[in-house]
Amino acid sequence: MQQQEYVEKILFNTKRLSELVGNVLLLSKIDNQAIPKNEKKFRLDEQIRQSIMQLETKWTEKDIELDVELERTEFIGNATLLIHVWDNLINNAIKFNNHGGTVKLRLNSNADRVTFSIEDNGPGVSEDAIKHIFDKFYQADSSHRQEGNGLGLALVKRIVDLYEGDIKAENLPDTGCRFKVVLPAMQE
Repeated sequence: MQQQEYVEKILFNTKRLSELVGNVLLLSKIDNQAIPKNEKKFRLDEQIRQSIMQLETKWTEKDIELDVELERTEFIGNATLLIHVWDNLINNAIKFNNHGGTVKLRLNSNADRVTFSIEDNGPGVSEDAIKHIFDKFYQADSSHRQEGNGLGLALVKRIVDLYEGDIKAENLPDTGCRFKVVLPAMQE
């Protein structure tokens, strides 16, 4: 039995190390502008739905209800890069939410911009943490330290910046946190 525990720990830590190395490499590529454009037209709403479905095990384990309203939105960009944004934000909303909580996702667009927001009803983030939340290796909540490496939101910020967009984090009035991503609308 002890051998099985060791094997599981090794596999778990190998996966974490692999994710860390992958995130560091991707951040380095973005910072050095070494990311190939690979820009194609795709549907952001469908990409976000795929991200939600990939994380189904996590939200069903915590009995989290999803409140999803995604407007049909076409976008020109690097789909492989942008999936990191949605995966990270949705995963964090699930991870930091209360058991039995709700995650609210919205996607809207107009002629000028695309706006994505995600809200949870977890404990929120301290005001000091919000100031540093997009810094590399910063982790505000030490209770989840084993589940991440502090690079996810830094990576999200760099990707959004690459598209000349904006991302903000704020606490909600009663409980929870909202992340809002604004990207320029598709220009053909």
